Amino acid sequence: MNKTNIDPVFIEQIVRQIVLECQGIPGKKEPNPAPELVVSISARHIHLSDADVETLFGKGYRLTVDKELYQPGFYAAKETLMVVGPRKRMLPSVRILGPTRKQSQVELAFTDGISLGIPLPVRQSGDLAGTPGCVLVGPKGVVELKSGVIRAERHVHMHPTEAEYYGVKDKDRMNLRVHSGSCQTTFENVLVRVDNGVHLEVHLDTDEGNACDIDHAEKIELYR
Repeated sequence: MNKTNIDPVFIEQIVRQIVLECQGIPGKKEPNPAPELVVSISARHIHLSDADVETLFGKGYRLTVDKELYQPGFYAAKETLMVVGPRKRMLPSVRILGPTRKQSQVELAFTDGISLGIPLPVRQSGDLAGTPGCVLVGPKGVVELKSGVIRAERHVHMHPTEAEYYGVKDKDRMNLRVHSGSCQTTFENVLVRVDNGVHLEVHLDTDEGNACDIDHAEKIELYR
C-alpha cells in the first residue's frame, strides 16, 4: 500500500473549516491591514481663480507646476505672491497651490495672522462667507480680496474604504495623537473629509506641526 505524507496540521485546518461551515459559522477572516497614515504640514498658501491668475500674472497666463502634492491632481506652483494685510503688513512670498478654483482663498497659520494683523477665523476650506480679506500683489497686477483669508481647520482626507476601516463618515470628527520623544500631543476634533480619488492624509498647519514636534514623531495614532 502506498502511503502519502500529509501534514497533520493541514488536515486539522481542513477539518476545522468543514465543522465551522456545517455549523453555519463562517471561517475567520484576517482583519484588513491598517492603511498608511500620512501627516503633512500645510504651510501658508494661496488658491486662485482663473480670473485672478490673469489679473496677477497677465492675460492667458497658466500656473507652472513645481511639485506634485500627495493628493492626486494637486500641486505646488512655481509662482508666489505678496500678501498684504492691514496697515501695510505683508508676507513677501507665499506659494500658490493648483489647480485653480472658483474663488480665491488664502490659508495662513495663527502666527501669520498676528504678523499681518488679520484675525483669522478657523474654517473648512471653501467656507469663506464672512471671512476677512487681504491684498494680493503679483508681477502684473493687484487683487483686493474682500473675503477669503482663513486658518484652515485641521482635517483628514480619506477614501471611502479608509473611512470604512476607521468606522467614520464625511464630516465626522476624530482625534490625532502624536508621540515625539517625551512630548505627547493630542489634537481633538479633526474634521473627516471623505472623497473618492484621495489618499489618507492629515493636514496640520505650521503652528500645530511645531507644537507637537511632528518632524521627530515616533508614533502617530488616528482614532475616534
